Amino acid sequence: MTAILTPLPEATFAEYEDLKAILDAGSRRLTIDVVCDVSARGHSFAVYVATLGSSDPEAPAIGFFAGIHGLERIGTQLLLDYMRSLLSRLEWDELLLAQLQSIRIVFMPIVNPGGMWALRRSNLNGVDLMRNAPQNAEGHVPFLAGGQRIGPWLPWYRGKRGAPMEPESAALMRVVERELIVRPLSIALDCHSGYGFRDSVWFPYAKSTRHIAHLPEIFALKAMFESAHPHHGYQFEPQSTQYLAHGDLWDCAYDRSRPPSIFLPLTLELGSWLWIKKNPVQILRREGMFNPIKAHRTERVLRRHAPFFDFLARAAYASQRWLPQGNGRQQLMTRAIEYWYRNRTP
Repeated sequence: MTAILTPLPEATFAEYEDLKAILDAGSRRLTIDVVCDVSARGHSFAVYVATLGSSDPEAPAIGFFAGIHGLERIGTQLLLDYMRSLLSRLEWDELLLAQLQSIRIVFMPIVNPGGMWALRRSNLNGVDLMRNAPQNAEGHVPFLAGGQRIGPWLPWYRGKRGAPMEPESAALMRVVERELIVRPLSIALDCHSGYGFRDSVWFPYAKSTRHIAHLPEIFALKAMFESAHPHHGYQFEPQSTQYLAHGDLWDCAYDRSRPPSIFLPLTLELGSWLWIKKNPVQILRREGMFNPIKAHRTERVLRRHAPFFDFLARAAYASQRWLPQGNGRQQLMTRAIEYWYRNRTP
């Protein structure tokens, strides 16, 4: 009897093809770079970075990242939709054109193309890239979920102790070091999904309950956004409010920044549990834990977050009008500590 063999998946996936189409359509406007390549079963995927706007090394910058976890496709879809919108607006939007003369925008929409192709949270080596930086947490982490070195057959694997960072993680760090933390002001937004019943905006630290040095700037951003969008629905908080974790990439990136540069890394964590609550049957699908399955919910997500993306770009553009200084900055530090850390161990 002849065995029936299941064909291997094609060496591509929808989001990857969409990204290549956007890069091709925007090639006149975008500077495009391949920062690393990853391979699987004889197939290769490029990790792309696209930049737009000012080439002045002193210009503020905003970086948008997604696809660090291969199963979390909705974050990548958000960034691809936003890239399409910006490129379309550049044909007529004089305000956007003026804005881009003074700021730089960086896009890295699929950090982990191999994992996204293979429908895995990890990369193709079984490493969870968000647990792959070298630092350890300064307190108790959740079993497995906080990062483990038992082996890649379990989730949240950090990689071997003392091993170099994975190619995708190292590439992200190179982009951050080249495009963001060398500037007087930079902001990063990394899009994820799969935690909680509401959308959250997290900031470092994940490794510690200590607060970061730029807490006043984070607090000022939060206050500005809430004033401009009072019905936004996001929960702004340090990631350590939810759990501690080893090897967080944004903790590592933040600790590599040096004064007087101001680097504000944020994580948009989309609350996928609400999608599951509304459509429980989707939990039976591998991607259903992390993404809206029904088309109208995906469309709603794509509509909902563009104002936040635009806000961050405008905040970078207008940084001299809101960055806290002197006694006002110290007062914001006191308020922020009271708001986020008053009942926690410093």
